[in-house]
Amino acid sequence: MEELAKLPLPEAFLEFLRENELDPSIYTAVDSIPRYIRLKEESEAYLEEIEAEIECKLEKVDWLDGFYGLPPCVKIAKSRAYREGKLYGIDAASGAAVSAMNISVGDHVLDLCAAPGAKLCMILDILGDTGSVTGVDVARHRLAACRTLVQKYALGDRCRLFVADGTTFSLGPTRPQLNSGSVSQSERKDESALEQRSETFGEWTSRRPWKERKRAAKAIESAASELFPRIEHPELIFYGCHSGISGLSRSELYQSVVNSEVSLSGYDKVLVDAECTHDGSIRHVQKFENWGWATLQRRVLDAERTDSLTNLQLKLLTNGFRLLKVGGSLVYSTCSLTVAQNEDVMEQFLKENALAELQEIDAAKDWPCRIGRMPKTLRFDPLTSRTSGLFVAKFTKLAT
Repeated sequence: MEELAKLPLPEAFLEFLRENELDPSIYTAVDSIPRYIRLKEESEAYLEEIEAEIECKLEKVDWLDGFYGLPPCVKIAKSRAYREGKLYGIDAASGAAVSAMNISVGDHVLDLCAAPGAKLCMILDILGDTGSVTGVDVARHRLAACRTLVQKYALGDRCRLFVADGTTFSLGPTRPQLNSGSVSQSERKDESALEQRSETFGEWTSRRPWKERKRAAKAIESAASELFPRIEHPELIFYGCHSGISGLSRSELYQSVVNSEVSLSGYDKVLVDAECTHDGSIRHVQKFENWGWATLQRRVLDAERTDSLTNLQLKLLTNGFRLLKVGGSLVYSTCSLTVAQNEDVMEQFLKENALAELQEIDAAKDWPCRIGRMPKTLRFDPLTSRTSGLFVAKFTKLAT
């Protein structure tokens, strides 16, 4: 108890930790946790140049390709390497969640809770010039930040981003190689064809019609007071030149996946990094010192909010699994360390989904993490892993 008294945390939060059997000492480890970055594959050749610019030796993460640690006090935002998109910040535990997906060349990947975008960037970086990535998030301003990232790091060619409710999102992956935006000479002379072409997507442009901007602003205003705003229809806010969008009509793009067709036309890999209380993220908890501990009470400790979150997490996991093709892999993660938002959600999900099978994460044998309360699940924390706190589990979809 004497050690707990030294922590700069309110008693209500310490009680929350005790109730969830979490070790409060993890919140004293913040100064010993490196800041992590990932170098884009082609940027590793510039390692010495980057180190000279930021005046810091990068510590290679042996258990995770492309990752390096550096002291938290080192600033990278003004470095040329950062401005040129050669590297991006992402915690090593988050990188492990992406690595657990075991993404293969040509995969079509769904990131169902894409904001703030670091995992999305890593997925795109791994895929390179193959496959496609669909990013979904309910918060438009947060997804707009994802759009900024993928454009900054030149990773957006095979990406499309939708503002949508992840619990009901129903669009399958596009197949870029099957779509064509070309129009024949005879079609150009056909007035009806011209009218049809006006309803198809051309190259991406950030300029949107006035009516569309007004509609989006109205939706944001009406949802501002809601904890989890309801989005009636997906809103496409970005698509790359090789994402399969160009040449599609709106009716083709917004064709929902029929459950009977998902086994063949669903996504190869799905990431559900679900909204949570963020209690495992030490740096996030630290922010409450500035925001005020009353905000912590509302965002983390409030029982009604926690119940809403676990209900949301189960719905996100269920819908992500529905959109997964047979034989595909889904990774579920949260930056909460509570059992209620992790193992309990998984247990309920497995009861309700007979085709879901929990998988071993093969790469984890070399990872500095602990096994969760359910076999095959993983828990990262500052003391064990020198990372932020993260729960990770992997499922596959069995054939009927």
